[in-house]
Amino acid sequence: MQAAELETYLHDHIPLTRAMEVSVLSSGVEEVVLGAPLAPNINHRDTVFGGSAASLATLAAWSLLFTRLRREGVASQLVIHRNTMEFGRPITEAFEARAVLDQPEAWATFIRTLSRRAKARITVRSVLEQGGEVVGTFSGDFVALRAVKT
Repeated sequence: MQAAELETYLHDHIPLTRAMEVSVLSSGVEEVVLGAPLAPNINHRDTVFGGSAASLATLAAWSLLFTRLRREGVASQLVIHRNTMEFGRPITEAFEARAVLDQPEAWATFIRTLSRRAKARITVRSVLEQGGEVVGTFSGDFVALRAVKT
């Protein structure tokens, strides 16, 4: 899935991404990078609202799984099960979330489990960056449920 196609999908299906002015900076097999400007995500301290930062990190992780599953032709529902978010310092300008699989070698097992049991879990990491500097980290466990054909 190309970056422009993913961005359109996010804006059409997850309205918050449009309000946050999320852009897809890159969409690849190994990582997805999303970006957002400060203005629509600002808080009362003139920094990025923590909820916006956590949302971008979660969206990047979800997008990585969504695009990988689509590439493999696996129809599923993808939901977050649990996550942790750590903020290193306030974000004062445009920011990015870079998502990768926590354990890339777990992908094959994830796909096999989803195929056999109709449900599988995998962990994705996102790093929040501002100006190339890490300002936060996210780790999330996502669950895929195989879509039922009707």
